[in-house]
Amino acid sequence: MLKVKDDDLDKLGLLFERYKKPLFGFFYNLNRNQELSEDLVQNTFLRILKYRHLFRGEGDFRTWMFHIARNVSHDHYRKDKLKAKDKVVDWEHQLIHHENKSNELEQQDEHTLLAVAMERLSEDKREILLLSKYQEKKYKEIGEVLGCSEGAVKVKVFRALQDLKAIYQQLEKHM
Repeated sequence: MLKVKDDDLDKLGLLFERYKKPLFGFFYNLNRNQELSEDLVQNTFLRILKYRHLFRGEGDFRTWMFHIARNVSHDHYRKDKLKAKDKVVDWEHQLIHHENKSNELEQQDEHTLLAVAMERLSEDKREILLLSKYQEKKYKEIGEVLGCSEGAVKVKVFRALQDLKAIYQQLEKHM
């Protein structure tokens, strides 16, 4: 990234190849939309290019990149005026769809059940679990991305896991 900062823009392609999959996974787990996730990855790298002069090289590049990715995601929803209420309506539709096919749900494996539980979490709780468990970022790095202390991250992860566990157990009971 330091070479990109010094206008060696060919190196941005290397960064893209190295980090497009983790970024795609982050976005896809937030929105479950492949096209949108691909667009958000592209937008993240455009923003990295635009703001390359702000990278100081003091911290981990991945932390800086995920901070940008998080902002790209938030800006997308703000720009398109997608409100949490719209997400709830979509989520309720998915839930009704799943309830109507309870026999199919019974045949789903634990991974699918976990994915459904993750979808039911609020966006901020899902985001923190994606960063900590799926992206395997350290609490300190997540704190830098979210702009809060390491202790606050620990509390947020704990609460998100508790909620996920409760949702998962509810889903198990209905199977």
